[in-house]
Amino acid sequence: MTLNYTQLIPAIFIGLAAGYLGSFMVLRRMVLVGDALSHVALPGLALALLFNINPFLGAFSSLFIGIIAVWLIENKTELSTESLIGLFFTFSLAVGILITPREDILDALFGDISKITTTDAYISVILSIILIAVMFAISRKFILSTISSDLAKSSRVKVGVLNLVFLILVAIVVALGIKAIGTLLMGALVIIPAITSRNITSSLKGYTIVSAILGFISLLGGIILAGQLNLSPGPIVVLVSTGIFLVSLLFVRK
Repeated sequence: MTLNYTQLIPAIFIGLAAGYLGSFMVLRRMVLVGDALSHVALPGLALALLFNINPFLGAFSSLFIGIIAVWLIENKTELSTESLIGLFFTFSLAVGILITPREDILDALFGDISKITTTDAYISVILSIILIAVMFAISRKFILSTISSDLAKSSRVKVGVLNLVFLILVAIVVALGIKAIGTLLMGALVIIPAITSRNITSSLKGYTIVSAILGFISLLGGIILAGQLNLSPGPIVVLVSTGIFLVSLLFVRK
C-alpha cells in the first residue's frame, strides 16, 4: 500500500487531537465512552456510503444525534452517561450492520486510509486544530467539574453545557478518525495513549501533552508500518499503541 502526504499529514493531527481529548476522558473516568461512541457512528457512516456523501458528515451526524439524545435523557433521569451511551452503542451497532452495504462493511469497521481525499485532509487538519484549541480553553473548568461538580456549579460553571461541549468534541475526533482506522478500532486511539501517558508522567500538564504526542505516534507509526507490510492500518495502529503501553509499564510512576 503506497502512502502519501494526503494520508500522513491528517494522521498526525487526528492522532494529536485524539490523544489530547483522551487524556481528559481518562481523568473523567469515561474511557469506555470513547470506544462506545465510535460504534454510534456506524449508522451514519452506512447512510453516507449508501448515498455517496462524505463519510465524515454521515458519521458525525449519527454521533451528534446520539450525543444530544444521551444528554437530554441524562438530564431527565439519574442514569449515567456511560450506561446511556452503552444503550446507544448496541442499538447503533445493530442498525449499522444491517444497513451497511456488504461490499463496504470491512471499510466501515476497519477503515481504508487510501480513500482519504485532499478535502478530507484539509478538514481533518483544520478541525483537529480547532478541537485542541477549544479543549485547551475549557480545560480548567472541565477539570474543576471533574474534581467536584458542586464546586464547579458554585463557581458559576455550567456543568451540563460543559459536558455537552466535551462530548461533541469527542464525537468530532472520532468521526475524523473513522475513515483511517474504522468504527471498531477508533475508540482505542482515544483511550490507549491516555492511559499510557499516565504511566510515565507526574504532572497534569505533562500528562495531557504526552498523551497527545503518543496519540500521533500511534496513529502515524501504525499507518506507516501497515503500509510497509501491506496490511489494514486499523489493527496495526491499535497494536502499535498497545505495544507502547506495554513498554510504558517499565516506567510506571506511582
